[in-house]
Amino acid sequence: MTDDPLPPPSPTPLSGRTTARTAAVIPAAGRGVRLGPGAPKALRALGGTPMLIHAIRAMADSRAVSLVVVVAPPDGAAEVKTLLDAHALPDRTDFLVVPGGESRQESVKAGLDALPPGYDIVLVHDAARPLVPVDTVDAVIEAVRDGAPAVVPALPLADTVKQVEPAGEPGAPEPVVATPDRSLLRAVQTPQGFDRATLERAHETVKDNVTDDASMVEQLGLPVVTVPGHEEAFKVTRPLDLVLAEAVLARRRLNDGF
Repeated sequence: MTDDPLPPPSPTPLSGRTTARTAAVIPAAGRGVRLGPGAPKALRALGGTPMLIHAIRAMADSRAVSLVVVVAPPDGAAEVKTLLDAHALPDRTDFLVVPGGESRQESVKAGLDALPPGYDIVLVHDAARPLVPVDTVDAVIEAVRDGAPAVVPALPLADTVKQVEPAGEPGAPEPVVATPDRSLLRAVQTPQGFDRATLERAHETVKDNVTDDASMVEQLGLPVVTVPGHEEAFKVTRPLDLVLAEAVLARRRLNDGF
């Protein structure tokens, strides 16, 4: 890891599909209150290793990713740098740590602003999705290389979904107003992949508070496409998710020597 500005790689137009360089931005500035009191969500241990380290390794496992920018809590950049120094990370990948903002959107923008020139594809990945397989990462990158301005991994829904009229108070009954056709719906995961210029334009233009970066590109009127997601790329949000993640990690270590 280096804290100094990286020398800019030789710029490669995105039309040179197979050689376009890829960087990943991991916003890790959230507190993760739904996991309960304690360390920020990204620093919670999974198999004895912070989830953030698992998420960084998941991006660096892709040979297409040559830079990972970690966006730390505003007052926690030094702690995150120390954390990265304490864990083995691939030598072929560069790592930067920058302080984030008060919102996820501000943190992603901080990560984008830290990118040197010459990286044409940008992944945005949730630190709370520590177990995304490398095949999913590579599929997102390949779809951007093939010309999509924005790509998201997604899974079909297993449950029937109801649209409701929100209750006036927590726990009160909510009237159902519609049942969307679930065959047309997808549960979206990360990493989401973008043509860098498109993502930068979205962050400069869209000021609404949105839940993911792809929706910002949608607001620009540009196409967003999906590629198959993976069941192990789930988001660790609640204590039960952490139990499931431990089980997945244990199975990987048993079966694959992960």
